[in-house]
Order: sequence, then C-alpha cells, then structure tokens
Amino acid sequence: MPSEPVASGDVVLAIDQGTSATKAVVVTGQGEISHRTTVPIHQSHPQPGWAEQDPIEIWQSVQRAVADVLAEAQPRRVVAVGFSTQRESTLLWDRRTGEPLGPVLGWQDTRGAHLCARLRGAGHADRIRDLTGLPLDAMFSASKAAALLDRYDPDRSRSVQGDLCLGTIDSWLLWRLGGRHLIETGNAARTQLLDISSCRWDSWLLDLFDVPLQTLPEVTPSTGPFGTCGDLHPSLREVPVTGVLGDSHAALFAHAGWTGGRVKVTYGTGSSVMGVATGAEKSGGVARTIAWQLGEPTYALEGNIRSSGATLVWLARLLSSTPAELAAAAAPDSQGVFIVPAFTGLGAPWWDDGARAMLAGLTDSTGPAQLARAALESIAFQIEDVVAAVEQAGGPVRIILADGGPSANSTLMQLQADTSGRRVRTSSAAELSALGAAHVAGLGAGLWSIADLDRLSRAGAEYEPAATEPARQQRLDGWHAAVAAARDLPLRASRSAA
Repeated sequence: MPSEPVASGDVVLAIDQGTSATKAVVVTGQGEISHRTTVPIHQSHPQPGWAEQDPIEIWQSVQRAVADVLAEAQPRRVVAVGFSTQRESTLLWDRRTGEPLGPVLGWQDTRGAHLCARLRGAGHADRIRDLTGLPLDAMFSASKAAALLDRYDPDRSRSVQGDLCLGTIDSWLLWRLGGRHLIETGNAARTQLLDISSCRWDSWLLDLFDVPLQTLPEVTPSTGPFGTCGDLHPSLREVPVTGVLGDSHAALFAHAGWTGGRVKVTYGTGSSVMGVATGAEKSGGVARTIAWQLGEPTYALEGNIRSSGATLVWLARLLSSTPAELAAAAAPDSQGVFIVPAFTGLGAPWWDDGARAMLAGLTDSTGPAQLARAALESIAFQIEDVVAAVEQAGGPVRIILADGGPSANSTLMQLQADTSGRRVRTSSAAELSALGAAHVAGLGAGLWSIADLDRLSRAGAEYEPAATEPARQQRLDGWHAAVAAARDLPLRASRSAA
C-alpha cells in the first residue's frame, strides 16, 4: 500500500482510550491490525447526573494495554504512536507535581447543567453556538471545567498564577508522556471554549465560563508535534507520537471519512453520528465541529447521544443479566413499549438537560424480552433522529457506516436499517477508533499518504431495509411521542403560559 517501501517489521502502535476500556493495537505497514488488547476501566456515578473516573487508573490502563500488546507483537519495530481518546471528559491537575486534584468528569457528567441554564437564560446561547459550533450543553467541557475550578480553585488564584492545568484526556496522556500541556485541535473544538474559525481559545468564552487562559493547553494539529512516548513503555522512549484524534473523529478517519457524503455512526456507551461538512451547514439539532487538522482544519457535522450501549448495561443490571444475554433474548417486537434513556438528559438532536428517563407503553404482558427489544430499539431510534438532523443540515444520507462494539450485533444493525430506511454497512475492523489513530499517526510519520489509505479495503457486513415505510413511520411516531413525554413538553408549555 505505501507510496514508498516500509520495512516488513515496521509497525504503528495506536491506543484508544475510551469510557469503559483502553485498547491498544499494532498496525502493519499495510494499514491493517495485526495485534490487539483491551484493558477495562471503571466509572462511578456518585450522584444522579455525575460520571467520574480515576485519572491515574486511566494512565495505568494505557501503560498496561501497551505492555500487553507489545508482548504479543515482538519483535516488531514501532516507528510511530497514535492516540484516540474520549473527548469532552475533563480533569484538573497540579502543573508542578502532575498530581490530579480530583476525578475526571466524564463526558456524560451534567453537573454543569445549572451553569448552562443560567447562561442560556442570559441570552448567550446563540453567540456560543456561532463561535464554537456547539449548542450550549453540559456535555461539553466548559461547564465541567468551571465546576472543577469552583471546587479546587474557587477564587482562581492558583489558575491565574499558572499552577494548575485543565485538560481533556488527550491533554492528560500527553502530559504524562512528556510534561507538555497540549491538546489536539479536534478535541479542543469539543471544549466549548475554542473559536473553531481561528482554532484559538476565545477570551469572551473564557470570561463567560470563568476559566483562566493560564490553565489551558496549547492547541496542536492532529499530527503534532507531540513529542515522544517518554515513560509509556521502555522500548518506546524515543518513538514519536505523530497522531492524536478524538475517538469519534478517529473512527470517521478510519472510514475514509475525508470523502464527502459518508456518515459514520460509532456505537458505544453513547453514540456519535458524524460526517464531513462540505460548506457552512448549521442546524439546531447537530453541531458543527472540527474533525481533524492536517494542514487546514476539516470541519464536520455531528450529533451525540448520551446513552446507547449504556442503556443495555442499565437494563441488564436491573434484570440481573448481561447486555449480550439481553440482546440475544430480545423479542421480535416490543409490543408498543418504548424506553427513553434520558438518564442524564437527552443529547442531539434535542439537547434537553431537563428530559428524564422513562418507560412508556407497559402492559401486564410486558416481560424482559419486550424490555430488551425496547432497549435495542432506543439505540436505533436515537441514531435515526440524529442522522435525519445531519441530513437536514448537510444533504442526503443514503448509507450509515457503523462501528463500535454493538455494531457486531446483527439484530441491532438490521433494526437500524429498518428504523432508518437506509443501508447500513459495518466495519471489518472492530477497533476502528484505534485504527483511525494509527492511520493518522502513520500519515504524520510519512509511512503512507491519504491516497494510500483511500485504497484500503473496508468492506464489512451490509444490511438492507426490510420494513415497509408505513410500518417504519408508525414506530417512529410512537418513539417521538415517548420522547415528548420524557421532555414533559405539554406540561412545560402550560407552565410557561401560566
């Protein structure tokens, strides 16, 4: 594949640091995964709407995943390293010691919702959207950053003096590698503190969220420079990090998403629907963001869903089962039961922090099989709502490119095709975010070109819609009625009128 020969032993190492696990893969000079490993990590929910992780556990999981995969891949020679990371998750640490001052506030954490509501009430939402491309929402990093600073530096004195570092997961890992405070452009675009037109921190936004500039990392293109791997592994000390992307961005890159007209869906704890933007599209339902920066920034349209795979995890815990057992036992029809998994509000295209999770349509014949089917359907419904919003903003979407663990579930993928009325194609590689990070890292190291990557075979399983249009629309209507109830829209309207 490469334009110039790559030594047969030369490989790229990529790490995908996600919400529930850290994965490491070895990718050959032909752009394909040869070795892989996974290390699970924990997340806690100490209060409703809170989601926390241990920064040290995250770093140690990266070290362990790398050690495990390199033990299998010996004696391959790693010539470049790439990272894909969970994005909006935010943490604060001491610049001098490198010690975290508290937990990582996960991307699902909505403790900043009250701040967002106050700023929305003050009329700032439109200007924030114009600058950042993002709807004002607690999912993004800005309100989490404010919450961390309020807890650990309430008067901002240490922040202004430069004693503290705020960052996302890529910032944290890069700091652990080399002690430099950096953030990749696409990850920076998810903080709601970056002007995505200039790719610079915006002073008005920093003042609005009360985040001192001195705490923030240097915005860096997707291929660096990021430095070397430092203490990641003894054999990698001098190996350069040549690619960093947010996990959803990396998955889009692995799908060859630089070509217009392709929309990918990453199924995971939550889900991301993303496609490269071809113009100045903007819609109330989806965000405009930066996919990556290879020279000039590449922009994308995206919608984020807070609970997709997490819904199956919740139901499995409730029924003393496992997500795999639930999916296998799901009935062919939910019999009119709908689960709206607004455990921390609803993300795209509703962006409603006030929505609450609910079950609708229960009868005395409802059992675990119908609930399992409703949980699967909630994933497909939410995906279709966002795909429809992307289509409204950016043009027709005829095919969904699916990746992430749940995309291996053929029942879910056929359900997605039937719900969307669109063809669904899964990836041939399960670790697509890691693969995308490897492709960018190899690009940054000069191992291959975009043209080389474009020639890779990516074909996986394909699913054609089998449901009739009336049946599809009837199911969507029932779902939207349940969403309206979860958002309490009629009651809110009556309260406003009163």
